[in-house]
Amino acid sequence: MTRAAVVITSVLVILALAVSAGAQVYPGAGTDVAETAAPAVPQNLTAPGAVNTTAPAENLTNAGSSYAAEYRNNASFTRFAGENETINVSLEPVADGFVSPVMLTTAGDGTGRLFVVDQVGTVSIIDENGTRKEEPFLDVRDRLVDLNPSFDERGLLSIAFHPDFRENGRVFAFYSAPLREGAPEDWNCTNRLVEFEVDPENPDRVNMTSEKVLMEIDKPQFNHNGGSIAFSPRDGYLYLPLGDGGEANDNGTGHTPGVGNAQDLTKVYGKVLRIDVDNVTAGNVTGPLENATWTTQAGTLYGVPEDNPFVENSSIPPEIYAYGLRNPAYLSFDADGNPYVADAGQDLFEEVDIVAGGGNYGWRLMEGTHCFDPENPRTPPATCPENGSSGDPLIGPIIEGGHDLGIVFVGGGVYNGTALPDLAGRYILGYWSSNFATGNATLLAATPPEDWNASAFPDSAGNLTPDSLAMWRLTRLNVTGTPAGTVDAFLLGFGVDEDSEVYALTTEDGGPDASSTTGRVWRLVPANETAPTATVTPTATAPAAGGQGATVEIAADNMAFDTSTVTVPAGAAVTMNFENRDEGVPHNVAVYTDSSATTPIYVGEIVTGPAETAYTFTAPSEPGTYYFRCDVHPSMNGEFVVT
Repeated sequence: MTRAAVVITSVLVILALAVSAGAQVYPGAGTDVAETAAPAVPQNLTAPGAVNTTAPAENLTNAGSSYAAEYRNNASFTRFAGENETINVSLEPVADGFVSPVMLTTAGDGTGRLFVVDQVGTVSIIDENGTRKEEPFLDVRDRLVDLNPSFDERGLLSIAFHPDFRENGRVFAFYSAPLREGAPEDWNCTNRLVEFEVDPENPDRVNMTSEKVLMEIDKPQFNHNGGSIAFSPRDGYLYLPLGDGGEANDNGTGHTPGVGNAQDLTKVYGKVLRIDVDNVTAGNVTGPLENATWTTQAGTLYGVPEDNPFVENSSIPPEIYAYGLRNPAYLSFDADGNPYVADAGQDLFEEVDIVAGGGNYGWRLMEGTHCFDPENPRTPPATCPENGSSGDPLIGPIIEGGHDLGIVFVGGGVYNGTALPDLAGRYILGYWSSNFATGNATLLAATPPEDWNASAFPDSAGNLTPDSLAMWRLTRLNVTGTPAGTVDAFLLGFGVDEDSEVYALTTEDGGPDASSTTGRVWRLVPANETAPTATVTPTATAPAAGGQGATVEIAADNMAFDTSTVTVPAGAAVTMNFENRDEGVPHNVAVYTDSSATTPIYVGEIVTGPAETAYTFTAPSEPGTYYFRCDVHPSMNGEFVVT
């Protein structure tokens, strides 16, 4: 086997990023102090001579691109290269018995070992023969914050092997620890970036006493942690994507009022960090930063690359490489060393960005290619600024999807293997699931523009052009052997082996429930056309009363309707009793002529749960199969049958 040219690190959908005494501390509102109103964001924050903050002659947001997701009828829809174009693949089982596998990687040491990160705190080895070793390679279960088994974005989120691991045995990890002493009392957890050494007597075990804490980042909320760390094959530096701190709209406790964390360059939240773990003196900053909302200095265990875009600006943490991100939970590098992040959207749009140094990727001024209003997040404004809060141009995604097929992009990376020639050069990704109740993940591949030249993508955002950022075309991956061509589970991540072949990580549970071991590792292989078709379980119906009147009972619970089929007589006066059981979540029921949702039959009022309401309308006079859905969460849908 050869060392993989493509590096893919994957973590849980919408996951958390981590980073001990004597190390840097990154609270959001000052060290060892309670939350206070944040100071005004400093202007002209860009490092002198590092990044061009002047708006380019041409727009870089990709707004209006023919491959951008659509917004219509209060919902978002994915555009594809061709509605009927699909690429067939199969999933070959590799290993099971995991709880919540969020990442698969290799050590790059030629051994062929696969390392599987389980969110609950362990890293397991699958050896070159495909056998899973009983003892974990790494076990930090006793160092984690207590996880919520039904759903959580914290935990052990990723590992990264040093590029010279074969010689030095250094491995890095990112996990969520209990809130450290001195952090704001009402905050949630402290994420840690740490370093371990492999046991010199046992290459399949980490020396757990060797842990060194490089960085700690206090988190105001449990969600939006980022989630993945990885070394760049181009420059050898360690990249750390961080979420905006949590909650929704980049707002609330620990978020800069009126601006949000992602646009605030005095904070590390909503950023990609870049550090040098080999040169601890590089770019050292001493003393508190001017006008900063927290205090830092480059520590004794890592340095800051001298060409980081903001290293010369004393108002900005020098570790920041790019910003304006919501929850960049998946980081990968292509064969040329270009970094990609899959950034989880909010209510409408998902995105994948290719990252340039000093770039502002728009959140919370934009969601994907669309304008965003934190006061009205489900209605994109017609216009928005072309520049961020510090005057720099906003950069749009290269891949965008709506919520018609699922919730949250799970990023993989650009395929560089040989087993799947139809995927060569394409970015592989998927949706976590179509709903929160039952895993039902859709796999996708994105094709770059015909003239795409990965080796020419600029390192600096100041050198970006619309051509270098042109959007990629999405195509569905049809998984053979499943009724709908989807993955019948929640998709948690992707990974690659030393031959650059791709793996998918799934679970049948919506959260890290340690009592359940439905987590599995699959290898993507050429389609098996003779694969047996899975049995389709009949769906429940909500039959209507006969005659000219019909009463239907329907409920939304755990982000899913309790029925997939509603049946009423033709022309009946329908009374639909709707119960929204999801606390704090808005839902409605809307009926359309078909799944495109372009022609409404009836659109019910949106209500925030828990709540009950009654919708009354007249059923179509023409018998047939129509379509119903929640307009707020279109992945909640079903058939509206008129008899």
